[in-house]
Amino acid sequence: MSSLRQLGELRIIRIMEQSFGNSRRAVVGFGDDISAMRLTRHNLAVLKTDMLVGSTDIPPGMTLRQAARKAVVANVSDLAAKGAKPYAGLVALGLPAVLREHDVREIARGLSESARYYGFSLVGGDTNESKDLVISIALFGLIDERKMVLRSGAKVGDIVAVTDSFGSAPAGLRALLDGKIRPQRLPQALARAVYHPRAELKLGLRLASTGAITASIDSSDGLAWSLHELSKMSGVGIRIGSVPISSAASEFADRYGYEASDLALYGGEEYHLIVTVNPPLLRKAQHAARGRLRAIGVVTKKSEGIRLAGRNGDIKIKMKGWEHFRR
Repeated sequence: MSSLRQLGELRIIRIMEQSFGNSRRAVVGFGDDISAMRLTRHNLAVLKTDMLVGSTDIPPGMTLRQAARKAVVANVSDLAAKGAKPYAGLVALGLPAVLREHDVREIARGLSESARYYGFSLVGGDTNESKDLVISIALFGLIDERKMVLRSGAKVGDIVAVTDSFGSAPAGLRALLDGKIRPQRLPQALARAVYHPRAELKLGLRLASTGAITASIDSSDGLAWSLHELSKMSGVGIRIGSVPISSAASEFADRYGYEASDLALYGGEEYHLIVTVNPPLLRKAQHAARGRLRAIGVVTKKSEGIRLAGRNGDIKIKMKGWEHFRR
């Protein structure tokens, strides 16, 4: 019998999916950023849940208030990728008995601040004692099915674009976890990426409203992993011309001997959007993004795989990124 480390997160999800089966009313089930159920002819209820666990998701130097905000961001980011607005949420807390009242108040403060920032209300939940801190958020949203952007709509010839550069959060995490830099001395750009991530909700809603976006995914599991997921769900290949590396990640990599492109491709813990765009509508999408949309490649045939253009020929991009239980 395989251990969870041998199975990995994706195989565990597949086991659950096989057991649950499919609901007749489910428009979007396993395999995308969110789930969606039909309410009326065109209106869908959008559902999303994600949890933060202290020992695996809270890096050195992160406060409980920041951790609570990050738990909300992880959920909202997946709705942003679909063009869905959150309306209400539930929170389930697993709290170690050693925490103090001040700690609980800081968690509550982070949750309420983040919910207000993204324009929804936390309306209930559950609390229990646990050995590790757990903050589990469940969001409810509504969307017109005709405006929803899934992972499965990319077509050959579409343009691949991103809403930001990559590598700052992975660089900051590597600095902390490898002991290169103490939390209080982390460069501002890296500290902001690690401790104050933002979900691109407004940007996701604007892009979805253009009708120009054919497929979309949240990048929290890493740029490479997300490209592979778009490829798998859409049945296409992807070729990118260059890796969109942040200047902060490049500076960190140069100073401490890391590979900047690896940080940007395989790091994860960043909440940008990766989209494919119908070419004639690229300018419309860029206008809606207000300068935040950068074309990095093109959708190709499935047989061509996921590739990065190189001086001496294309390089295969590995399907590697953040996956729970894999270490």
